[in-house]
Amino acid sequence: MEDTQSVATLMDSTTSKIQQLQKAFAELESHRAVTLNLKWKQLEEHFHGLEKSLKRRFTELEDQEKEFETKIVQSKKILENRQAAVISSEKASLESLQEKRDAAVSAITIAMEKHTKSNCMEPAGATPEVQGESPMFDAKPLDYIPLENTEDTMKPFKNGVVEVKCYPDLVKLCQDMDSEGLHKFISDNRKNLAAVRVEIPSALRTAVDPACLVLDSLKGFYPSEVSISDAKKDANLLGLRRTCIMLMECLSILLTTLELDSVSSLISASVKGRAKAIAEEWKPKLDELDIDANNGNSLEAHAFLQLLATFGINSNFNQEDLYKLIPMVSRRRQTADLCRSLGLSERMPGVIDVLVNNGRHIDAVNLAFAFELTDKFSPVSLLKSYLNEASKVSSPVKSGNAPPTTAQNDVNEKQLTALKAVIKCIEDHKLEAQYPVDPLQNRIHQLEKEKADKKRATEVAKPQPKRPRANCVGNGARATNVASDKNFYASRMTDRYPQYIYDRPYAYPGPADTHVPSFLGTAYNFPPGHGNFFGNGYHYQATYLH
Repeated sequence: MEDTQSVATLMDSTTSKIQQLQKAFAELESHRAVTLNLKWKQLEEHFHGLEKSLKRRFTELEDQEKEFETKIVQSKKILENRQAAVISSEKASLESLQEKRDAAVSAITIAMEKHTKSNCMEPAGATPEVQGESPMFDAKPLDYIPLENTEDTMKPFKNGVVEVKCYPDLVKLCQDMDSEGLHKFISDNRKNLAAVRVEIPSALRTAVDPACLVLDSLKGFYPSEVSISDAKKDANLLGLRRTCIMLMECLSILLTTLELDSVSSLISASVKGRAKAIAEEWKPKLDELDIDANNGNSLEAHAFLQLLATFGINSNFNQEDLYKLIPMVSRRRQTADLCRSLGLSERMPGVIDVLVNNGRHIDAVNLAFAFELTDKFSPVSLLKSYLNEASKVSSPVKSGNAPPTTAQNDVNEKQLTALKAVIKCIEDHKLEAQYPVDPLQNRIHQLEKEKADKKRATEVAKPQPKRPRANCVGNGARATNVASDKNFYASRMTDRYPQYIYDRPYAYPGPADTHVPSFLGTAYNFPPGHGNFFGNGYHYQATYLH
């Protein structure tokens, strides 16, 4: 505002300035010796024109400023109204969601009470199902509500608990108890497996007997025509086994959402008996696996333990045998939950000791964090010990300037893998303050550079296709590399060429007795075993060097 006033003041003073200029011009005209062509009237008109233009532009800017301020005020009001509308909408949505949840819980409670009363009032032996399984799970799905089929009663239950909006086919397969179709559906939607996995527990709820459906899905886990060694190479079988494990996990999730009475009815004595029979069939097959089976990622051991945990039959098996299976699944993300479900938490210090003794320190650190055993098993000490053991094997003896061997490359790869695994473990468990990763990153860069250098050296040392002779003579038959020929040409080369040629650097890394002038460039590449001669009888012509 002060700038505007100052501009206005300056514009008002232009008249007095013009008058002063007129006096100065008149005084100048009185002293001139030659008449000026420029008249004062012209100057005065010019300056008055400039004054009007400035005033007009100043007025326009003032109007634009007022318009801009008005728009700012209107925008603020619009934003405030929108913010209030959003807050009001969120509040209404939360209230509506809470009402739906309350209605769903109320509907489920009423349904369970009425169903329990109807079962108690029904006389024994009235239907054939009473003598065997509970009729609730033999004839009706879990989401069946024996109430009046009114829209108001069913709507909150579906919206809150069972309805699966993204994959209605999944619900249909569960309702039909189609285990093969369920496997195929999951395989076809493996790209969206995360979304499918979320909806499987709700879909299983709609099945007549979810436990039997999951047990039916385990039929192809151990196909009779495939051996254990071949199973590890069969991608389709590995996918089927992962699906079996996922279905058992989803059934466990469903059981956690049910009341105790519903769980006992769902996992009945006959269902447990069937699950136990499957587990006893699988158990001997695990005896063929050792402690390092699949390096802690055994699908067979995981499926066996998940079967025991899901159907609550772990008490039927020796705890010592279950304890020995934990190292086989130590890399699986579900290991900690499985151990807790099977009551093996107290045995974890022993499992961690076994992992450390077998060189699997990363898995030991992960379990130490999962079971809060980091005081007893220091993560930093375990990781440093892991790298020390990896570096012990990574110092083979190199003979002279010999090219790197395959064994040396394998050792460097193992050390690189160990360093990257340690860095990931440090980042996962936020150990950067206790164990900085910068030195480890530098070591990785160093090993990768050495790996690239060794690869280039190996490519240089490889023999190249034979080129035409330098004297432009046609290709002749290649002489046989017998010892007498080598000695003959070596002596002739020594007599023919001065010794100073061989004082230059070698054209490739090789043994000290392989002399190749560096100025040959890439036109001639010889293997390390060529010796002190060139081209098996081809005469070297100095005039053709480039």
